[in-house]
Amino acid sequence: MTNLIQNFQSFTEQPLARATRPLVHAKAFGKVAVLLGGRSAEREISLQSGQNILHALLSQGIDAHPVDPDEKLVENLVSGRFDRAFIALHGKEGEDGVIQGLLQMLGIPFTGSGVAASALAMDKARAKLVMHGLDVPTPVFGVAKTLAQAHELALKIDFPLSVKPVAEGSSLGVTRVAKKEELAAAFKKAAYYGDVIVEKWIDGKDFFVSIIGDTVLPAVQVQAAGEFYDYNAKYESEATQYLCPPPISSPAQQELSELAYRAYRALGCEQWSRVDCVQDSQGKFWVLEVNTIPGMTSHSLVPMSAKAAGISFEALVMTILEMTLVGEIAHENFKAG
Repeated sequence: MTNLIQNFQSFTEQPLARATRPLVHAKAFGKVAVLLGGRSAEREISLQSGQNILHALLSQGIDAHPVDPDEKLVENLVSGRFDRAFIALHGKEGEDGVIQGLLQMLGIPFTGSGVAASALAMDKARAKLVMHGLDVPTPVFGVAKTLAQAHELALKIDFPLSVKPVAEGSSLGVTRVAKKEELAAAFKKAAYYGDVIVEKWIDGKDFFVSIIGDTVLPAVQVQAAGEFYDYNAKYESEATQYLCPPPISSPAQQELSELAYRAYRALGCEQWSRVDCVQDSQGKFWVLEVNTIPGMTSHSLVPMSAKAAGISFEALVMTILEMTLVGEIAHENFKAG
């Protein structure tokens, strides 16, 4: 597959660099809408992320305002005369290209990936097909619309399995299935959110790699107290352990960073994302998924990685917001030239 793609190396890989932040006056950003909350199953996490981002922007003199999307969103954005938007929405209608398309139509610059990459990354099945095609290692999987299809896939893939929604985040609806008797309940739990992925479960070490622009931050190794890093372990438990940087060799860290960056580039992501990986018992890394709008809560991993790299939460938020100026700066430079 890769030999059919022109300029494959440049398409999926770039040198791993550490970006420096330009000095931009707060007034250059104009009025900023922080989009938070929304109607997805991840609303509560989005509210936490959005409030943290809002406070960080306000503390640095940015004219930022919270906007919770509802049926009057377009009216509120237009009447509010917002110059740009910081998207802190997680899940459906916020992370799947819907809000990105709306903002693009309104001509409002926004943080994060564009419409296509957002939609692709949110659809775990199609994202994994792209990764398979570009030789980014990701566990074997299939999509089940019925329990019968899930049983067929289980026989082909073999246990243990991960059964989860195709398009949902925060580990909602995810179950580790060790035997066929557990499959029906797991499928019902995941199917509540839509189509279901049945994927080979890889027992190993969990790593999460944050990327800001083209800068890969130190990975976080997570050791959950429970069976896996589920919703409780992510947002509620105080027993979850976070190791950043992780206790792995420098070559392994480099391999993990390069793999995460390849996945990020393969899906066309921009500005920032978090890549979730697992290392099996043989030491091989696998990409599970790419999150285009990661959490920014007190338990979230992107701020943790940034801190390990010497970047404060406030500087992290400003760095992401500054990326919305790139197109405008390029346009001004073009006119000046």
